[in-house]
Amino acid sequence: MSGLFWFSDAQMASLGPLFPKSHGRPYVDDRRVLSGLVFINRNGLRWRDAPREYGPHKTLYNR
Repeated sequence: MSGLFWFSDAQMASLGPLFPKSHGRPYVDDRRVLSGLVFINRNGLRWRDAPREYGPHKTLYNR
């Protein structure tokens, strides 16, 4: 699917210190989840309508 939103390396480097440290079970890829959240909000989608490239919709919702 074209038109997906992805954060660049420079953007993720500047946002990196703002993410919480994982304790115990490690988080999934922050770039994938954050990009998915932006894509859903920009397009006004429901969580379950998120493209598969961003991972499970439940993960996006919980994060």
